[in-house]
Amino acid sequence: MDYFLTDEQKMIVDLARKIAEEKVVPVRAELDEKEEFPRKIMEDLGKADLFGIYIPEKYGGFGGGCFENCLAVEQLGRACIGVATTFAASGLGAFPILFFGSEEQKQKYLPEIASGRKLAAFGLTEAGAGSDAGGIRTTATKDGDDYILNGTKQWITNGGEADIYTIIALTDRGKGARGASAFIVEKGETGFSFGKKEKKMGLRASSTRELIFHHCRIPKSRLIGREGMGFIVAMKILDLARPGIGALSVGLAQGALDAAVQYAKERVQFGHPIISFQAVQHMLADMATQTEAGRALVYAVARYIDSNPKDISKVSAMAKLFPSDVAMQVTTDAVQVFGGYGYMKDYPVEKMMRDAKILQIYEGTNQIQRSVIGQALNKEYNRAK
Repeated sequence: MDYFLTDEQKMIVDLARKIAEEKVVPVRAELDEKEEFPRKIMEDLGKADLFGIYIPEKYGGFGGGCFENCLAVEQLGRACIGVATTFAASGLGAFPILFFGSEEQKQKYLPEIASGRKLAAFGLTEAGAGSDAGGIRTTATKDGDDYILNGTKQWITNGGEADIYTIIALTDRGKGARGASAFIVEKGETGFSFGKKEKKMGLRASSTRELIFHHCRIPKSRLIGREGMGFIVAMKILDLARPGIGALSVGLAQGALDAAVQYAKERVQFGHPIISFQAVQHMLADMATQTEAGRALVYAVARYIDSNPKDISKVSAMAKLFPSDVAMQVTTDAVQVFGGYGYMKDYPVEKMMRDAKILQIYEGTNQIQRSVIGQALNKEYNRAK
């Protein structure tokens, strides 16, 4: 479909697709097999100025919004969501600074992120605080002009590879979630270290590690906003980021669909290409329809977010929920179209199916997204009464 992109938006799509096809596709299987971080590809994305898509021009960025970022993420996800997640997670780490940071913090960190010279990461999840983000236990204790961080963050994307980390920690345990605050921590700080690199079912090119804080002292100038804003920052940032997961999902589904159609045209059984058989045609038709529906939803929500509405939680959850379910279904069906070959690592759909599962889990499970949507509907109904 034609989504009436501007010339600048078309340029972003073309550039991201070119890098995906020329730099990512040839090495994606090797990156997956070796669980290798795609440092060279991140450098290529930095040289292409794609890291600055969502960062204002005054900080060295392109000045785009959620929609432009989704366009780039979708194209990278079409090739490999391990690589695309590495790219997108840097944005997740930058968002707290961009939307809640002081001018001094923005001037110091955003140009480095926009150029791709430094990657960012976001630290919220802990062993006992996954879906229940309010259950965090990492603390930040004020000590003169400093804060001292203690605790552990778990399953952090870009962990160990990123240079700039935005961390949610408790400054007042007695207030629960209302006692959480947001901080900037730099790689190399005394008392800040990393756990082992996690071995995952999919998304293997993406680095996932624990962040360990042991009497990590940082200056009070690294506080984002003010004390007690941490939970608000985290929820707002996740709302802004979830359409990006939808874009990853659409990209992955499109990549799987492309591979399945091409294979169905080449694979001959009973004297005919299998795409001539109605059973296969119907599978491909459903895959194409679901993928396009997911894309339409992500694009609509991203454009809506860029119009600066007051509350985006419900539609943001929808933009993550539906496309990620589609990605899981479409990649599973792609393996089915390939038959026995689809189960082999020699073909890309095996990796795509493994990768797809995480989309239903990270940045809020799809069960949590349904709860967010349901609670929003309940509030809307009560207001209308």
